[in-house]
Amino acid sequence: MQIYSTKRAMLFVSVLLLSLTACASSGGTARPAGAGANRIVRAELDALAGQTDAYQVVQRLRPRWLQVRAGIGNTMPVLYVDGGRRGGVTDLRSLRPAEIAQMDYMSASDATTRFGTGHSGGAVLVTTRR
Repeated sequence: MQIYSTKRAMLFVSVLLLSLTACASSGGTARPAGAGANRIVRAELDALAGQTDAYQVVQRLRPRWLQVRAGIGNTMPVLYVDGGRRGGVTDLRSLRPAEIAQMDYMSASDATTRFGTGHSGGAVLVTTRR
């Protein structure tokens, strides 16, 4: 009888720990529909209306996008606006959040596959509201 109670208690503790782990890994902040670690959507841009430029928005919401990537030349991501190459991510300072529909981050391998060499830091793709 005692063994049954001990197994039951261990099962309960295991389920409780798994539940707490799942809650902790969710990050605690819900993102709007369509948003993710590699995408900033219009709803997130609207929530940060006080930011003066797109660089500040990325810095606040997805700072990982702005990190220098180790590798050949320690490069930063390349910026594309509506499909055209614009330069580096510091050029996000010239874009107002009100002009942007969404922003996406592409890893170095995905950006190189899509655009060719020279993307060892990845790419940030901006789609404007046109």
